[in-house]
Amino acid sequence: MSSQRGFTLIELAIVLVIVTILIGGLAMPLSTQIQARRIAETKKTLEEAREAIIGYAMTHQTSGSPPRPYLPCPDANADGIEEARDVAGDCPQRAGWLPWVTLGTASQDAWGNRLRYTTHEDLTNSNNGFFNGSEAAATSTWNHVCSLADCPTVDVAAGMPVVLVSHGPNGRGARNVNIPFGSPTPALPPGTSANEIENLDADHRYVSRPPSRPGDAAGEFDDLVAWLPFSVLINRVCPAGGCP
Repeated sequence: MSSQRGFTLIELAIVLVIVTILIGGLAMPLSTQIQARRIAETKKTLEEAREAIIGYAMTHQTSGSPPRPYLPCPDANADGIEEARDVAGDCPQRAGWLPWVTLGTASQDAWGNRLRYTTHEDLTNSNNGFFNGSEAAATSTWNHVCSLADCPTVDVAAGMPVVLVSHGPNGRGARNVNIPFGSPTPALPPGTSANEIENLDADHRYVSRPPSRPGDAAGEFDDLVAWLPFSVLINRVCPAGGCP
């Protein structure tokens, strides 16, 4: 009569450890792939937003002679609609959220947060608009993109009409799409990294640099930043030397 031998507890424990190791080894590359896909998706969303802003300028012109294009106002309460201008044609603020409803673009990044949008009154005024000589007159007050907080050196991009920011995977300081309109509460509080905080203070300085983890000498950073040079804007909106 033959007897059947079962697994001992030690053998079962060894099998479970091996299975856990195998699953862990598969999960890490999968999570990395998902994150890479979200980053690529958000970069595409930022590029589409940039194109939509150019498209807005192509279809919105001042009533003066000659007519000149202008850019959309930032959205202040995250309802997706650009804020109304005053009688002088000025937007109430130069930085806020991307007016995605007005532009007809995606409403969020791949992590479910609104995109930040900043421009300048030289470019959004609906009475004056912008023209070929706008850049030479005022780029020092337009947006600068640097590799370090406070922009000790403008080493990435100087005098940008538009800067767009996704607050990345950690979402520090971002506004989640589930937050009700009108609420000032961000999805997450600002982080402690000076480089990420620089992208929150609504001044004309922004940081774009390689990502870094918490504890890195430069601090945590995972924001995705895109910008629109004036040369691209004016050549697309006013081809062949238009917009005098």
